[in-house]
Amino acid sequence: MIQVRKGSDRGHFDFGWLDTFHTFSFGRYVDRRWMGWSAMRVLNDDLIAPGQGFGLHPHDNMEIISYIVSGQLAHRDSLGNVRTISPGEIQAMSAGSGLEHSEFNPSSTQRTRLIQTWIRPALTDTVPGYGQKQFPVHDETGKFHLLVSPDGAAGSLRIGQDARMWAGVFPLQIKVAIPAAAGRNIWLQVVGASVQLGEHLLEDGDGAAISGGELPVLTALPRGDIAAHILLFELP
Repeated sequence: MIQVRKGSDRGHFDFGWLDTFHTFSFGRYVDRRWMGWSAMRVLNDDLIAPGQGFGLHPHDNMEIISYIVSGQLAHRDSLGNVRTISPGEIQAMSAGSGLEHSEFNPSSTQRTRLIQTWIRPALTDTVPGYGQKQFPVHDETGKFHLLVSPDGAAGSLRIGQDARMWAGVFPLQIKVAIPAAAGRNIWLQVVGASVQLGEHLLEDGDGAAISGGELPVLTALPRGDIAAHILLFELP
């Protein structure tokens, strides 16, 4: 079964410094039909203005995955990490028993587009942890790259849940095999251009929940010089 979540139907707030879209209920946006999907609780698509960001704030018992689409993100946390995240780079933070962090756009001219996902952990109150890694998503196009997993397979970052995340950039129209296992809960998020998922056309900002049965055919549909850019999550 495929359930489409149109990008235009997401929660949306424009605070000037932050233009944000919420796929699932978050903060002041509440939609009882969309409280999450499987273990995924948050999927936010943020545009952060130059020199702006989120001040120091706490998290606990959540796997927080940040994916930079464009621009950069400067990160500091109570574990002592001071890092900058760039496009094609993934940050996976296990909040565990608790930590604090801040996130800012370090540029004075360019906005940062950030897609952030929160996944509920399998175990609570674990030791907090941090991981960050660059993947050749934009250099090795035409395929999915495994970014996070529970076991660090293929050099991916570990998270504390039986979940996986892939990213792929597809500059040519091609049929792509969904790498997730059939029978699992799958979320597909379109970041750029569009894709054909079975009988459904999905465009930038659209998402789809896939569950049960055989996996549908996925066709990447670039638009002009804009490649089809896809995030894929396999969830328990």
